[in-house]
Amino acid sequence: MRICRYDDDKVGLVRGDDIFDATAALDQLPSLRWPVPAGDALVAHLDVLKPALEAAADDSHPVPVASVSLKSPVANPTKIIGAPVNYHKHLEESRADAEINLGRDIKTIDTYGLFMKANSSLVGPGEGVALRFTDRRNDHEVELAMVIGTGGSDISRDDALSHVAAYAIGLDMTVRGTEDRSLRKGIDTYSVLGPWLVTADEIENPDRLDFEIRVNDEIRQKSNTEMLIFDCARLIAYASSFMTLYPGDIIMTGTPEGVGPVAPGDTMHAWIEGIGEMSVPVRAHGA
Repeated sequence: MRICRYDDDKVGLVRGDDIFDATAALDQLPSLRWPVPAGDALVAHLDVLKPALEAAADDSHPVPVASVSLKSPVANPTKIIGAPVNYHKHLEESRADAEINLGRDIKTIDTYGLFMKANSSLVGPGEGVALRFTDRRNDHEVELAMVIGTGGSDISRDDALSHVAAYAIGLDMTVRGTEDRSLRKGIDTYSVLGPWLVTADEIENPDRLDFEIRVNDEIRQKSNTEMLIFDCARLIAYASSFMTLYPGDIIMTGTPEGVGPVAPGDTMHAWIEGIGEMSVPVRAHGA
C-alpha cells in the first residue's frame, strides 16, 4: 500500500500514476483530547485503518499524481532521527573534502551516535526546500527513511524491522559550517519526506535497495543500502537503546558518497527502488 498526504491535508492511496482520495477513512481514528498521545495518529492506527483506506479509495475518482502537491506523508512525528556518516565511501569523501570536514576528524556513528532534526524542518516534495545562508554551501543528502509503526524502547536487533510501518525517500539537507549537526540540518524545509509511504510488507529487504539523486540532469549520488555501515535493524536497535520510539518517528538512515551543493532554481530528483521518485524544487528562503 502507498499512502500519501496531499493538497489541503487529504489522504490518498497511490495506484499507478493516480491518487484515490481516502480521506473519509480518517473518521475511523479515535477522537483526541489534550494531552494527545505521543506519535502520529494515522501511523499508530494504520493496521486498523487499512480496510477503511481501501474502501474509501475504491469509492473515489482518481486524480493524476502530477496534478497535486505532495506533503510529508507523516504529519506528526515525535522526532526525526539522523544517522551521520553511515556509508564507507561518504566517510572517505567527508575526510577528503575540506568544505565538509572544516578541519575536523570525521568519524562514524560508533563515535558520534545519532542526531536529531527539528520537527519543524519536515516538508513534502511539493513544498520544496527553501535555502537559508546561501553564502554558505547547502548540500543534498538522499537517504532511505524508515517510519516507525510499533513503538518501543530497547528494541532488539532481531525484532527491529517488525517495528517499521513503512519506508519513504528522505532528503537530509544540510548547510555546511561549524555549528552542531542538529542545528545545521534542522532548518525549516531541510527534512524532505516523500513522495508517499510504502508499507513495510512491500519492501522485502530494506538493506538491498538501489537509489540515486539527480540535480537537474546530473546524477550526483547513486548507491545501494547494502553499503550501510549500521544497517536498518541496527539503527533501530541503537536508537531505541537511548530513547523510546513512537509511531510516526522517522529514522533517516544516512547518505552515500556524492553529496554536493544545490542552489535556488535547481530541482532534485530522488529515486529509491520499490518506493518511487520525487522531484523537489529548490528556492531561496523568503522567495
